[in-house]
Amino acid sequence: MNTPSLRITLVSETFPPEINGVANTLGRLDAGLRQRGHQVEVIRPRQPADSVPDTEGELLLCRGWPLPGYPGLQWGEVSMHKLLRRWRRQRPDVLYIATEGPLGLSALRAARRLGISVVSGFHTNFPQYSGQYGLGLLTRLLTHYLRWFHRRTAITLVPSASQRLALERRGFENLSLMARGVDACLFNPARRSQALREQWGLAADDIAVVHVGRLAAEKNLALLRPALDTLQARYPQHRLRLIMVGDGPQRASLEQQLPDALFCGAQRGEQLAEHYASGDLFLFPSLTETFGNVVLEAMASGLAVVAYDEAAAAQHIRHGHSGALAMPGDQAAFIDAACWLLEENETLRRVRLNARQHASRQGWPAIVEQFEGYLRDACRAGAHVSEQAPAHAVAIKPGSSAPRG
Repeated sequence: MNTPSLRITLVSETFPPEINGVANTLGRLDAGLRQRGHQVEVIRPRQPADSVPDTEGELLLCRGWPLPGYPGLQWGEVSMHKLLRRWRRQRPDVLYIATEGPLGLSALRAARRLGISVVSGFHTNFPQYSGQYGLGLLTRLLTHYLRWFHRRTAITLVPSASQRLALERRGFENLSLMARGVDACLFNPARRSQALREQWGLAADDIAVVHVGRLAAEKNLALLRPALDTLQARYPQHRLRLIMVGDGPQRASLEQQLPDALFCGAQRGEQLAEHYASGDLFLFPSLTETFGNVVLEAMASGLAVVAYDEAAAAQHIRHGHSGALAMPGDQAAFIDAACWLLEENETLRRVRLNARQHASRQGWPAIVEQFEGYLRDACRAGAHVSEQAPAHAVAIKPGSSAPRG
């Protein structure tokens, strides 16, 4: 028996072609839901390449303000009354709110007013970020707001078991796990380019140490310098070069701290996949990830990943088999893990093969199917809410009938 298609609204303050984990995930979910026959409406801030918004169709563009310290990212704003008018004309079956800023708050208020079911996602760990930017006093306020926000949705989807446990300890409720996938055809060792490595100044036997991600304080990038220095001192027979892919507010200072590194800027699509596959070792020292899509992308590209034992790394890396892990915050252990991978050529080769084999099984279709299951659960749980009365979030039992991909 065929299940009916849904009219789904995705609300996010970031969306492709912006380059970050949230935008990447939303783009994949959007495309996957459409492929499964659903109608999808996207509400997001206007981007520089956008023309006149289609306010009656599948896209509503709203006003945005630049996010301080993050060129290219922005907050969004739309009035609750505009959303009420829009959704009274064409009512969604369910909302998915990916960001908790002014745009997400307006969408949440309008949906509750109309009795529309809402599923939320916890994509960005803003309380942890605030400490990195010297705003530790705001951590408690941010946590209180986020807990208040997510309690007003039917269920909150989190990308990793470690993130779910951390949120449960802070009093968040109705949490369920929805991991992330990777396009193993795009991110593939076959895209390794000797020509690109030559542009990097590397010979066939040299080691390209790669980092991909935002160049920002919360990524703990200060650890890269001592890690590279130790690797080079311990293994002088190898010629190492650090390849930094990405952009962000710390780029200028990092270029001074890492004068021998090559900064490639933001890459996307096949160019990004080529940069991954042309590397050998992937260092990911971040301690603030809710997931960390780049870990799976690096593994699918055949890189040996060194990371802290949390989020995507904890979920997908088997220490000593498909990567190397360190206890969160233990810098010496992180560096030792990287050194272990270079002790023998066979170790690095074996780990890279195992990483690719594991990541190639983590496709997006199963994740999209799981996501659809959560949305249908929310619709069923909220079906009895009256449209005429102010709505209250109806919690659903986490994972009650959503398929596990």
